[in-house]
This record gives sequence, C-alpha cells and structure tokens, in this order.
Amino acid sequence: MSAAADLDALRHCLEGAVPAAIATVAVDGTPNVTYVSQVHYVDHAHVALSFQFFNKTRATVQVLDPDTAAHYRLSLEYLRTETSGPLFERMKAKLAGIASHTGMAKVFRLRGADIYAVRAIEAVAGAWLPRPPLARSRLPGLRACAAALAAGGDLDSLFDSLLVGLRREFGIQYAMLLMHDGHGQRLYTVASLGYPVSGVGSEIPLGAGVIGVAARERTAIRISHWTADYAYGRALRDNLPADALASLETEIPFPGLEAPGSQLAVPILVADRLLGVLYVESPEDLRFDYEDEDALVTLAHQLALAMRLAAHSTEAGAPMPADATEPPTPARDSLVIRRYGANDSLFIGEDYLIKGVAGAILWKLLNDHQRHGRTEFSNRELRLAPDIRLPDISDNLEARLILLRRRLAERCDGVALEKTGRGRFRLRVDRPLTLLDMDHGGDSGQPVAPAR
Repeated sequence: MSAAADLDALRHCLEGAVPAAIATVAVDGTPNVTYVSQVHYVDHAHVALSFQFFNKTRATVQVLDPDTAAHYRLSLEYLRTETSGPLFERMKAKLAGIASHTGMAKVFRLRGADIYAVRAIEAVAGAWLPRPPLARSRLPGLRACAAALAAGGDLDSLFDSLLVGLRREFGIQYAMLLMHDGHGQRLYTVASLGYPVSGVGSEIPLGAGVIGVAARERTAIRISHWTADYAYGRALRDNLPADALASLETEIPFPGLEAPGSQLAVPILVADRLLGVLYVESPEDLRFDYEDEDALVTLAHQLALAMRLAAHSTEAGAPMPADATEPPTPARDSLVIRRYGANDSLFIGEDYLIKGVAGAILWKLLNDHQRHGRTEFSNRELRLAPDIRLPDISDNLEARLILLRRRLAERCDGVALEKTGRGRFRLRVDRPLTLLDMDHGGDSGQPVAPAR
C-alpha cells in the first residue's frame, strides 16, 4: 500500500480505542515489542507516538481497526521529538483521556511526541469482520451550516445560526461559543446550546482546560474520554491566583457538563489572530472523531470570515443617531445598580451582573440615560468613547454587546438592549434607576424615573 494514499483511510484505527504494538530491532538482532499508548495522526504521511526511549530511527507499528479487527503494519522512520507546541498539546490532552478511561491517570504522562514518517502500510492477512455501514458523511451538514453563515447577518444571528446548525446537521446537543478578550488572557461565553443555564458571561483563562489550551495553542483539541485534568472547575481554580479564589462567588458559573465523555474545542482564527473558540461536548465516550474535527475546524474558519464581514458591515457608515425618548411606562420600584471601578463590575442590588469592557459599556449607557434621557446609541460612538477604554480598534465590540444584551435578558428585569438597525441599538429602561459608583462613596446617582 502507498502510505500517502491510505493513511487517511486508517484514521479510525488511530483513536486509541485499542492499544497499538510497536516493534524495533537492536543492533545484534534482538527484537523488542511493546504496546504504545497512542498513535496520533499528524497528516497524510506522518504519525506521532508518545516518547518511547527507543533511540531507534526505524520501527514497525501494528494498529487495529476497532470495527473489523483488521490489522495494519506501518513502517516508520523517526524524524524528531517535540516537547511543546500544538501537536504536543493535542497528544497530551488525548492521552489524559485514555489514561483516565483505563485507570492509568497516574502512569500515563506525555514526555514528548515522537514524529515519524510513514514509509509503507501493509494490510495483515486474516479473516476479519465485515465493515459496518459507513457513518453519515459530515459534508452535507458542513455545506448546510456554511451556507447559513455565508448568508450573512449580524453577529447575533451568526451565533444563533451556527448553534442551530450544529444541532440540526450534526446532532450535537451541547455547545458553546466563547470570544477572546483581546487585551487579556481570558475567553468569555457569548452563546451556548443545550445547558439548563446559558452561562453567558462566564470566563475561562487561556491555557485552562480543553478550551483554554485550544485557544492558547491555536489548534483543535479533542478528547474521547472524561479526564479530571481538563475539567472546568479544576482548570479554573488551577489558573487563578490565591487571592482571587475568594471572589469566585461573583463569577458566572461555567455551563459545561459535569463529566463530559467527549470534548472538542476548535479555535476561531483569522490569520493568526484568535477571535474565540467553538466548543462541543457529549456525555458519551468516543462521540467525536477525526471527521467531526475536520468538519468543525472548517466551520470555524467559515465563522471567522463571516464574523469579519459582519463586523465590517456593522461599523461601516453608521451615522450618529439623534436622541430619542421612550413611551411612558408604569411606575415600578427603583433599580439599584452598583459599580466597582477596579474591574468595571456591575451589581444589580446584591447580584453580580457583568464586568470588564461590557460593564463599562453598560455604565456609560445608564449614565447617559440618567443625565440626558438618551435611549438611542451607535456602535461608532462607543468606539470613540474614552470612558469605555476599548483596548484596540480591532477588539470585537459587537460580541461584547451581544454578551451584554443576553446577560441583561437573563438577569435584569427593567433594563434591556434592543437592536434598531445597522450599528445602532436602543437602551430600554422600564424602572427608575439608582446608580451608585462605589469608588466615590456610592453617592453618584439619585433615583431617576424612566425618560418619558
């Protein structure tokens, strides 16, 4: 068999469901055969093995088809060892799942990824089981999702369209979209699918868990078995300084499954710029394979381009809107909103709402409404507002507005954001406001009735 022509067809043998055997020969002809924890697909002509201490340039690996029990021998030539970087992190995450699943979490630790060129592939003769019917192709679903994204629209509709497509076309029940905080080292959730609580606004540091590692390394990370090494709660706490642990009660809970059997995190990239991460998971083991990974990586590229077009369309030519007033609303109790300037965190009464750039945006809108009766705003003026302190002109303002709009819809009865056109939106206030800036003694605002 030609290695280049057929290694792609054997990717399902490289999932780690069945251990592979590796054979080498010493100078004196003494053979050595052992099991290897994983044979990792790199590309159509290369595989990677976990570091084996063999000090041999050539080896033969035998892999097994988990569906038919057919055996294949791969003739390999050693090229190099990698101890960091995207490939190493993909193998490390996958190995953590295999180790946890087999009860070897304290034994299997990746020290390096040995890269081999595949020189030949030989099918071992034998009576094997018939191959089961082919699984449903991912291409029609990918085509349908890509067409929906290409149809355009604002970021809000793009995010919703993507999540609907994942469920309808790929049968994915749990998913999240997270955006990169361009001036920091965190990701924040802007949309989710399937969870009892959306988790919009929840954050995770770069490098934490499968999502954070995919973002940091700019590569897809897939795990087929649950592992504590990549659990959300542990990943979050392991990446927080000691003095920040006490403030976790003010954080928005992450919406992920308690013990996912399968996880796949795909970075959303434009060139080498990280926009965010698309993450899917399942309670089932082995739910996502190489075909799913290929499809979602392609879909993430399509999403990145659609996001760029949507952002350009939203900002282009949006004029400064005139002030407008709201229709009368029934009198209701005052809504007390407190701000802490250290991180622009906002609280409604005693309940945490939002922080960071999104918090600064909402604080500006509420103050403009309170002082001037404004309700109509534009994205352009927010970009130019010095009190918001947007970190970079390329920072995704629209994604932050989506986060803020969805967070208000979930947590705030009386304040809402409504889109009114390209690059324009309305602040709707249905209750009297009391705005308290806690950095100035909490006396920066008085109750003000909604604008008439």
